[in-house]
Amino acid sequence: MAIDESLLERTAHLLNRARYLNLATARDGAPWVATLEYAWFAGPLRFVFGSSTGARHSGDIRADPRVSGSLFVPEGAAGVAVASVDGAQFTGRCAEIGPEQLEAYHAPFYETVFPDAGQRARWQLPPERLRGAAPHRLYRVDVERWWLIDTRHWEEDRIDRRIELPLDTGTQARLSAHARVHAVSS
Repeated sequence: MAIDESLLERTAHLLNRARYLNLATARDGAPWVATLEYAWFAGPLRFVFGSSTGARHSGDIRADPRVSGSLFVPEGAAGVAVASVDGAQFTGRCAEIGPEQLEAYHAPFYETVFPDAGQRARWQLPPERLRGAAPHRLYRVDVERWWLIDTRHWEEDRIDRRIELPLDTGTQARLSAHARVHAVSS
């Protein structure tokens, strides 16, 4: 199946420009959403975020790793036209990053979230504060499905739809070319 190149370009733009993702979890039928800073990695597509082990979403992930989420980019200020806002939704599985992979994700995550070295020095947690009995962890979402807002049809009929970008091997490879972080393999 041929993939429309504009869908890959929009995906890369969203992944590189959105600062936060909204992560939805559920436990015992009770939904929850958390807004999180993240870094994304390609080949396969995954998100990394940091959080307290005591946070509601962290407990939900321990109970059930299935997650969904969204991210969006408003290209202008308040009152921006609908056509200049873009977004995506995803589903996947999430888990704590274990000690065996922590070193690989630690620096790229903090360099992405805090590109300014001064800010990074102030806020970055050292690896020893992200394992064992420490109250924080890095988490990884392995994205299984990805949808973009179908802006073409919205312009025509104002019906809200999504268009899925299949995350097959070819798409993943092409998306990797747009990644800012290449250091971590799955």
